[in-house]
Amino acid sequence: MFQSAGPFIGPLVGLLAGMIAGSMLFGGSKDVSPRDDVPRAAPPLSEEHPLTVTAHRQLVTDWYEAVGAVQPREETDVEALVTARVMEVRVNPGDAVAKGDVLAVLDSRQLASRLAQAEEEREGASASVAQASQGVQAAQASFDRATSHYRRIKSLFGGKAVAESELDQAEADYLRAQAGLEEARKRLSATQSAQARAQEAVEEARIHLSYSTIVAHEAGEVLRRHVDPGGLAAPGKSLLSMRTGASLRLEAQVREGLIAQIRPGMELPVRIPALDLETVGLVDEVHPSADPATRTFVVKAVIPPNLNVHPGMFGRLLIPVARHEAVLLPYQAVRRVGQLEMVRTKATDGAAPWRTMYVSTGQANATHVEILAGLTGGELVALPLSLPESLALPLADTPTHANGTGADGNG
Repeated sequence: MFQSAGPFIGPLVGLLAGMIAGSMLFGGSKDVSPRDDVPRAAPPLSEEHPLTVTAHRQLVTDWYEAVGAVQPREETDVEALVTARVMEVRVNPGDAVAKGDVLAVLDSRQLASRLAQAEEEREGASASVAQASQGVQAAQASFDRATSHYRRIKSLFGGKAVAESELDQAEADYLRAQAGLEEARKRLSATQSAQARAQEAVEEARIHLSYSTIVAHEAGEVLRRHVDPGGLAAPGKSLLSMRTGASLRLEAQVREGLIAQIRPGMELPVRIPALDLETVGLVDEVHPSADPATRTFVVKAVIPPNLNVHPGMFGRLLIPVARHEAVLLPYQAVRRVGQLEMVRTKATDGAAPWRTMYVSTGQANATHVEILAGLTGGELVALPLSLPESLALPLADTPTHANGTGADGNG
């Protein structure tokens, strides 16, 4: 018996020696079982064991979506204060301008001519004032001489040294000198008034000339350009439209039945569909009267600064109107085949097999959709295998803003 096993003893000993050497080569470890700290791939989900979510019933908000447009909070129309031909426009829509920057230049030749004419008239008035001043000085000297002579003759007449006729002559000379002085002073006053008017005309002409260069009185952004070189600028005619403030606001039309619950200072959701942007607007202004044609009020809500939001963009102001109970599911859980909508469900105890249920959906938000019919709440609903686990959270952890396109939406 031992002899028959002899041929196998050599190979068996060699195999044992090789195992011992291999164990010594890898550090002498005797434990060859898999280590618990080594990451191992989780078994893939199957159609029978998908991600699931329970269809809970919960209260959601109904929203009224008031449509409107984004507008600058502060918009200014730049107009010319004089009538003149436009020579140059130095800005275009979208340009940012600082206070004092030149926006447009008008033809100033006629204005400059008026200024030169006013300056000439002022020089003439100044010369008249100088001449009238000399006249006053001469009249004052004549009056002083006549006064002195009259007093001397009057004193001599009191001493019976001169005749009465000489006294009468001296008095007449005194009165003429006095009248001449008063007349000279009146001429000086008139010429000084003319000089003042001429100076005012110069200042007015200088101001009008400055109106030929139109500058930005505040920093802002050019929104629209209404004139080109060669056009005629006139008072009351807009040349440019500028946004002088940094903030924007959504101006929405709100139906008259809801205006009583909106007050300045309220924070309401705002959606800009073109940017897929949802933000919060602060109600800044509520017009006190409605449009008789549409029966709507204008509500203006300031929105946070955003470089991608521009004046004129379409927006929606969301106003809460009511709350109701609804069944919500992640929108990926609903499969659509043509006009049919369906979900895979089973009882929460997991005993029954998966089955397909036809449903009807309502309003949806970014992650969830309202189930109007087909589910009553409490069902276990299968999610797609590719759905991120973060979307399989309980419905209470998801946002509930409306995403409907009608007048009232749920979320």
